[in-house]
Amino acid sequence: MPHGKRTASGVLGGLLGLVGLSAVAGLLITATVTPAIAVSGYAASSAITLFEKLPGDLKVDQPMLPTTIYIDDPNSDKPYELASFYDQNRTPVEYDEVSTVMYDAILSSEDPRYYEHGGVDLLGTAKAVASNLEGSGQTRGGSSISQQYVKNVLIQRCEKDAGNEDERQACYAEAIQAKGPEGIQRKLQEMRYAIAIEKEYSKNDILLGYLNIANFGGITYGIEAAAQYYFGVSSKDLNIVQAATLAGIVQNPNLYRIDRPEGTYTTSDGTVLNTEESGYAETKDRRNYVLTRMYEDGKITEAEYKEAHASPIEPNIHPRTKGCTAAGGSAYFCQYVKTVIENDPNYGPDALRRGGLKIYTTLDTNVQGPAEQAMKDYAPATIPGMDFGSTAVSLEANTGRILAMAQNTTFNESAEAPPGSTSIVYAADKDHGSSQGFMVGSTFKVFTLLDWLEKGHSINETLNGVNRQAFQGFNCDGSPIPQTSKVENFRNTGGYTGSVARFTRDSLNSGYFAMASRLNLCDIMRVADRLDVTTGDGLHLTTEKEPNIGRTPVPFDILGSFNIAPMTMASVYATIANNGIQCPPKAIDRITNAAGEEQPLPESASCEQKIAPEVAATAASALAGVMNGGTGNRANAYDGTPVLGKTGTHEEIQTSMVQASTKVATFVWVGNASGEADVFRTYTNAGAVSDLRYPISRAIQGAANAHYAGSQFPPPDPNLSRLILSDLPNVVGMSTQDAENALWAAGFIPSVGEPVPGTQPEGVIETQNPGAGRVAGGTTVTIHPSNGKGSAVPDVKGQSMESAFASLASAGFTPQQGECEKSKDAGAGRVTGTSPAADEVLTQGATVTVNYEARKCGDDD
Repeated sequence: MPHGKRTASGVLGGLLGLVGLSAVAGLLITATVTPAIAVSGYAASSAITLFEKLPGDLKVDQPMLPTTIYIDDPNSDKPYELASFYDQNRTPVEYDEVSTVMYDAILSSEDPRYYEHGGVDLLGTAKAVASNLEGSGQTRGGSSISQQYVKNVLIQRCEKDAGNEDERQACYAEAIQAKGPEGIQRKLQEMRYAIAIEKEYSKNDILLGYLNIANFGGITYGIEAAAQYYFGVSSKDLNIVQAATLAGIVQNPNLYRIDRPEGTYTTSDGTVLNTEESGYAETKDRRNYVLTRMYEDGKITEAEYKEAHASPIEPNIHPRTKGCTAAGGSAYFCQYVKTVIENDPNYGPDALRRGGLKIYTTLDTNVQGPAEQAMKDYAPATIPGMDFGSTAVSLEANTGRILAMAQNTTFNESAEAPPGSTSIVYAADKDHGSSQGFMVGSTFKVFTLLDWLEKGHSINETLNGVNRQAFQGFNCDGSPIPQTSKVENFRNTGGYTGSVARFTRDSLNSGYFAMASRLNLCDIMRVADRLDVTTGDGLHLTTEKEPNIGRTPVPFDILGSFNIAPMTMASVYATIANNGIQCPPKAIDRITNAAGEEQPLPESASCEQKIAPEVAATAASALAGVMNGGTGNRANAYDGTPVLGKTGTHEEIQTSMVQASTKVATFVWVGNASGEADVFRTYTNAGAVSDLRYPISRAIQGAANAHYAGSQFPPPDPNLSRLILSDLPNVVGMSTQDAENALWAAGFIPSVGEPVPGTQPEGVIETQNPGAGRVAGGTTVTIHPSNGKGSAVPDVKGQSMESAFASLASAGFTPQQGECEKSKDAGAGRVTGTSPAADEVLTQGATVTVNYEARKCGDDD
C-alpha cells in the first residue's frame, strides 16, 4: 500500500486527470468507455505520474479456507468428513456451481456494467469520490466487482499476515478506508490493482473469485457457505429471493446478516436494527433494492419481481459445527489429529484454521465403532463418588496407524464443562491432548522381562519369588539401591518359587522383584527409553536424555509407578507383537492442499528394529500365558486369533489391560481421572470398576481380530526358553526350618511331609526327594523330618537263620521267617535278604521278614 499522505485537492486532481486521460492513455480502461470528465495540462500529467508510481502487481493469495479431517467410509468410495476447522467458514465452488440468478443479483446491485469496463467503472467511481468528499458516507455502486475483489484480497492478506491484533486492525483500516484523502488514495490503488487483475484473469474468474472470498456476516465467507448457512441449500440451487438477500448482505455483512434474531446493531439512540421482530427490516430493504435493480436490468420479470418483493425474510439457519465436537465419539481422535498438525513445524495452527487442507486419517470405523460401543456398554460417563475415566486405543502393529480411540466422556472444550465432559485426550500425552498419562501398573513389567531376556536369561529359569523384604542385589550401574519396604502382591499372595514365565502369567510382583534384583534397574529404564517411553509430560525415565525424571530409579518403579500415556504403552506391546520392529503411532495417512496436491506428512520416525527378534518372540511366549489362563484370561475373545497381553493395577486407583495380536495392539485404561476412589469397591451396572477393562478390551480386540487377521507368534528362542538346572543341596540332618530356607534360597520349592521313622533326632530332616544333585530349578523337594524313633535294619545277608534272628531282635525288630529257596549247598539255611531291606529305617518293633535258602525247605519230605 502507498505510504505518506496526500491532500484532498491533490488526490482529487490526480483522479480527475486520470479519468480524463483514461480513454487515450489506456491506464484504467481496456474496454470502450466514454470519459465523464475531461481535463488536461498539469492535472493530467500529475495523475499519470501518481498512478504509474502505485504498485501494479497484486498477488492473489489463496483465501482462508477450512481444513477438514476425514476418515474412510467403509460403505462408500468417498471419505467421511469428521470435522472442520476454520477462522472463516468458506467452501469454494466452481463457476457453474453458482446459480445464474445469483450472478444476476450481485451484478445488478453492485456492478451492472461489469462486462463493459476494464476493471473500473468511471461513473460509479466519480460519484463515490464526490460522495466521500461531501462526507455523506454513501458509497453504493462506487466500486466495481474487480475493485471489491481487490479490497477483499487485501483484507484477507491482513488477516493472514498480521503479527498481532493491532497490526491486523491497522492493516484492515487501511484496506477499507473510504473517507477523505486516504480513502481516495485507496481508491486509486484499488483501480490500479483492478486493471492489473483484469489483464491476468477472465471476467468470470474474477466474479467467481469475488463470490468465493466475500464476507456474508460473521465468519461466513463465500457464496456456498452463505447459501448453506442462511438457507440450507447449495449456491447452485438459490432462488430469486435467496439470491437477492445474499447479494444485499454482502454490501454490509454484519448489519444485514440474518442469523441474529436479537438484532445486529444498536444506534446511538438505543434503537436495535435488523431484528427478527422487525422482519429483518434493514436486510429486507436492501434485498428489495437488489430486486429492483434486477427488474430494471431485465433479469427478472415483473411477476417475479412483485412476488419476491412481497416475500418476508425467512432464514433457515444451518450452522456448520467447527472443531472436534462434530466428530461425536471420535472427537478425541480428532483432537489428537488437531494437535499433530498444530505442533508440526511444517503446518501449525494457521494451517489448521486457514490452510484449506484435506487430512485423511488412519481411523478405521470397523474398529472405532465397536470401541465406542464398548465404552457406552461398560464405561459410564460418570460414577457417583469418583472422577471416573476410561479410554482405549488400538494400533496397527506393522504400521503404527491408530485404528481406534475411544473415551467414556463427552468432548467439551468449555472451561466449565459439566461432569462426564472434557477435552482432555486420556489416551495421549500432554502435547497431544493435555493429559499427563496414568500409572500403568504391571503393564510396565514388560521392560524387566525384555531386559531379563536381553541379558541372556531364560523364561524357564526359576527364582525365589516368595514375598519378603530381603531381596538383595538391586542396583543402578553397580551402585546399590536399597529395598525400602516389602512389596505387595495382588490379594496379598505370599508368592512362590517359580519360573519367569509363571511370574508373568500370574503378574507376581515379588517374582519380578526377584528378577530385577539380578538385573540393573537403570538398564530396565533404558529399555523403556529405547522404546520411546516417556512420562505423559514428556520426561525420559533415564538420566541420559533431557528432559528426564531427575532421579535414580528405585525397585518399585519396575511395577509401573510412572504416569504414561496409554498410546505409548500400546506401541510397546505392538512392537513385541511385530517381531521387535517399532512403528511409532501415526494418525494421518495423507494430506492434500486446496488444489488437491499431496503435502508432506507431519514429522514422524520410521519403523525401526528396537528389540531383537528372538527376544521379542520369547517375550511374546511369556505374555501369551497372561491371556491363556493368566490374569488377562477374561479379556481374551478366544476367537482363534493368538494374542499376548498384560494386566496392570496401580494400587486401588487405576487399572489397565493391554493385548495384541500380530496385527493389532489394544490398550485399555479404567480408573480415576483424578482422585483416589477404590476401583475394587466401586460398582457399575457392569460390575466392579476394576473389572471393566476386561469386557472393553475383549470387545475392541475382538473387532480388530475380525478385520485384521492375526497369525501365530514365532516360537520362543530355544536358548531363552531353555530349562535351567540348579544344584539341589543335601538338607538331610538339617532342622525343618533350615532345610526349607536352604531350598528356597537355592530356587527350589520345599514340601514338608509327615514325620518318618529315622535315626536323626526328632524334627531333623531324615529324607529328601529328589536327592541332592543337578535338577531343574524350581523343582518341588519333599522333605520328611525324623520322628526320633527309628532304627536301621541290620544287614544279615549270608548269616544263618539263628544269627539273623538274633541280630534283628537285638536291633529292636521282630523277625519272621520268609520265603525259602532250595539250594543243595545251603545246609540248614542262610539268609538271602530281608524285607524291608538292609539300612532302611523303621520304627522299633517293626516286623522284618527274613528270606533264606536251604538244602530242604519246609514242604520237603
